Amino acid sequence: MSPVDAMFLLADTPSRPMHVGAAALFAPPDTGAPQPGADAWFAADVADQFAAAVGRGQVAPLWRRTARRHPALPALWTWRQAETVDLGYHVQRHGLPAPGGHTELTDLIARLHATPLDHARPLWELHLIEGLADGRVAVYFKIHHALADGVAAMRLLAAALSPDPARRAMPAPWEPAEPHERHLHLVCGNAADRPGRASKLLGAARTTAGEAVGLPLALARATGAGVRGRGGPLALAPARTVFSGPIGGPRRYAARSWPFERLRLVAKSADATVGEVIVAMSGGALRTYLRERGALPGRALTATVPVSLRPDDRGDGGGGNRIGALACTLATDLADPAARLAAIRTALRGGKDLFAAHSRAQVLAMSALGAAPLAAGMLTGRPWFSPAPAVMISNIPGPSRPLYWNGARLDALYPASVPVDGQALNITCASTGDAIHFGLTACRTAAADLSALPEHLDTALAALERAAGL
Repeated sequence: MSPVDAMFLLADTPSRPMHVGAAALFAPPDTGAPQPGADAWFAADVADQFAAAVGRGQVAPLWRRTARRHPALPALWTWRQAETVDLGYHVQRHGLPAPGGHTELTDLIARLHATPLDHARPLWELHLIEGLADGRVAVYFKIHHALADGVAAMRLLAAALSPDPARRAMPAPWEPAEPHERHLHLVCGNAADRPGRASKLLGAARTTAGEAVGLPLALARATGAGVRGRGGPLALAPARTVFSGPIGGPRRYAARSWPFERLRLVAKSADATVGEVIVAMSGGALRTYLRERGALPGRALTATVPVSLRPDDRGDGGGGNRIGALACTLATDLADPAARLAAIRTALRGGKDLFAAHSRAQVLAMSALGAAPLAAGMLTGRPWFSPAPAVMISNIPGPSRPLYWNGARLDALYPASVPVDGQALNITCASTGDAIHFGLTACRTAAADLSALPEHLDTALAALERAAGL
C-alpha cells in the first residue's frame, strides 16, 4: 500500500473516520421530474434489484480488498483479498421518517457518515434510502479514503451506470461487469506483458532517481511561493477560525444544487474557471457565516484545494489516492465579490503553474510540505502548533451526460467528505450533466448551524452574477 493510502488508515479513529461518500438520487424511469406521492412502486423495484444482487453474491476484486498491518512492521499496511464478503452487512436498507424531505435525508446521511468503517472487512458500505416524498430513491455510498480518493470514487460510480436509459439487467455497483474475465485479468494479469514489465520498472527507477535530484529545488520553490503569497501548496500562518480546533465523532451534513450554467456564465464573464467560481462562492459564504457570528478573522481565510494528478486517459485502475493540494486565499477580507474572485483566480493559477513545472512525485512532495500541519493533526489527534487552512474545498468533475441504473436516472450527486482536526469543515462539489451539487460535511460541534451555509452560498453566487452584470 502506498504511504499516502496508508496515512488515511493510520489516522482513522472513531472521532475521525477517514472515508469519503456520496448520496446519489435516482428518479423513476421515463418520468421527467418526480412528482410527490407518485411512483411508489419505484423504491420497491430498486430494493428488489439490490436484494437480487446481494443474493447473487458476486463481488469485484476492488470491493474485496481488506487492509492488514504488515506482520513485521506494524506502521505499514498491505492489501489482501477477502475470500468472502458479507453483503448483508455491506448493503443496507433504510426508510426516512415523515415527511421524507431534504432535511430528513441529510440528517440520515450525517449519521451514516459519522460511523467508521470496520477495518476487519472490505472498506465500503452502500445504503439504499427509501421514503423520499418526491418519489425518488437515494443511494448513499461510502468508501475508505485509503481505497479511493474522491476522483477515483466518482469514476467507480460512473462505471456502474449507463448512458442508455433502456438498458436493464445491469449489475449492482459492487458486482463485476464481466465476473470471470475481469477477475482473471486483475488477479493474474496478462502473461504476454510480463517481459515488458521489467523494462517498465527499470524506466520507472531511472525516472524516480531523476525526480529525487530535483526535489530540493522543487521544495524551495514551493516555500518561496508561499512566502511571496504567489500560490502553491504552502500556507504560512493561516488565520484561525471556529473550524481550527479538534473535532468529535458526530457529523452535520448539508447539501444543495445549482444549475451548472449559472457558474459557467460567471466564469466566462470573469475569465475564470468554474472551479475558481466554486472557491469564490465558498469564500463569500464563509465571510457572511462568520461575520454573523462575530467570528470573522481580520486576515483572509485560506482553503486547501485538492488537485487531481490522475492521467486524462483514466486507465489507471480506478483506486488509490493521486492528489496534490494547493493552499488558496478565500479573500474573506474583501467585500467586493469581483475582487475576491480575482484574488482567488490569481492564487490558484499561480499554484497550478508551479505544479505544472514539476513531476507528479515532486508535486506530491510539495503537497506534503504544505499539508504537514493538517497531517500532523490527523495522525496525533491534535491540531499542530501551526494552524491548517480553515476549510477544504474540492471540485470533482462528474459525468457530463445523463446516466442511468436499470432505467433510473441519476438526478443528483451530493458528496460527503472528511473533516479532520484543525479543519472541521469540508466543502466538496460534484457535477452531473447540467447541475452542480455541493456537499458540506462538518464536525457537529464546530458547525452547530451548518444548514445556514447553503443559503449563504446561494447569496454569494447571486453577488458574483451581479458583479459580472448577469
